[in-house]
Amino acid sequence: MSALDESTRRLDEGALRALVPRVLAGLVRRGEDFDAAEDALQEALLEALRVWPEHPPRDPRAWLATVATRRLVDARRSEAARHRREEATHAEPRPAATEEGDDTLFLLFCCCHPDLAPASQVALTLRAVGGLTTREIADAFYVPEATMAQRISRAKRTLRGRRLDQPGDLAVVLRVLYLVYTASHAGRMDLAGEAIRLARQLTLATEEPEARGLLALMLLNHARLPARLDPEGRIVTLDRQDRGLWDRREIAEGARVLQSALAVQRPGRYQVEAAIAALHDDAVSAKETDWPQILAWYDDLVALTDDPVRQDPAAVLGRAVAVGHVLGAAAGLRETDRLREVLGERHRWHAVRGHLHELSGDLPAAATAYADAARRATDVAERDHLVRQAARARAAELCNRETL
Repeated sequence: MSALDESTRRLDEGALRALVPRVLAGLVRRGEDFDAAEDALQEALLEALRVWPEHPPRDPRAWLATVATRRLVDARRSEAARHRREEATHAEPRPAATEEGDDTLFLLFCCCHPDLAPASQVALTLRAVGGLTTREIADAFYVPEATMAQRISRAKRTLRGRRLDQPGDLAVVLRVLYLVYTASHAGRMDLAGEAIRLARQLTLATEEPEARGLLALMLLNHARLPARLDPEGRIVTLDRQDRGLWDRREIAEGARVLQSALAVQRPGRYQVEAAIAALHDDAVSAKETDWPQILAWYDDLVALTDDPVRQDPAAVLGRAVAVGHVLGAAAGLRETDRLREVLGERHRWHAVRGHLHELSGDLPAAATAYADAARRATDVAERDHLVRQAARARAAELCNRETL
């Protein structure tokens, strides 16, 4: 367990999560090695544990930056380092002129360095920018703490020796933020709030409409969170959710952000997905969903990639559902038949088939498809949900037989 993790638990968690990424960003922006800067900051946090209870600093951020700088100076063991150490012993420095939001975004781009694997980008972002402890990140992804610690260490080693003073790829940052957001649905922690917070900051720093599209998508989906699980913690599908529990203020904000993005007339994946989510959110009931408009947006989404079946299976499966609602279940099933060769082993292909069979009234086929999906699902909550779907379809069929 790292010193930073121990410090985070013993000091005020909210204050540290705000301070740590800003101090770390300042050190990295100054040209310090990422790994060395975080090590120095860990030592500064331990020193804070000892000093702050009796001698709280006037400016905690400047105090941490000063102590971390001293640790970096000590580590260099050179005449230049000794000169800098002497300067660092003077009065507490003021924070750099850079805006705090810019510091956080700079660090976010560093954590999304293209040399890192996606899983490492996500983990390092949550660690350095989100201020989460290694244990919290491990819990979010259902892996042992030691495994997550190794992943983060490997990521920092990859960045070792690089001067992180060049702007990163915005598309990579957006993808990492979306991975953070989607991880919240499967993990033990709600990471969605952190992803939304970072996306808000990103939209203030760039005019790229896809950044706003991503924020809108997160808001429009997150608004349904209160209705996504029943009191026993079981998944509730969109068509069965209590829409009175949806956060209408968050939906309204998401719609405004989406409109501002679409006004630029440079549509991208996140904007199109947000438009689909907005149509679902606008419907007073599942029966009043504007499926023709959703199908039109899915057509646009599928057209964004050269090989959507392989590159974007979620989009083509979502389109098959929309086809089923607009043109009839049989048409939707024909769409899934076309996808069988590539997607037939995926649990979601079988789950979509189950939904379409149920839409057509073929409950035995629906039960079989849901059961096939459950056998292939890897997420426990989703597997249990599909098992219940299969049982429900069988029970409905049995009830129909008894009625006849």
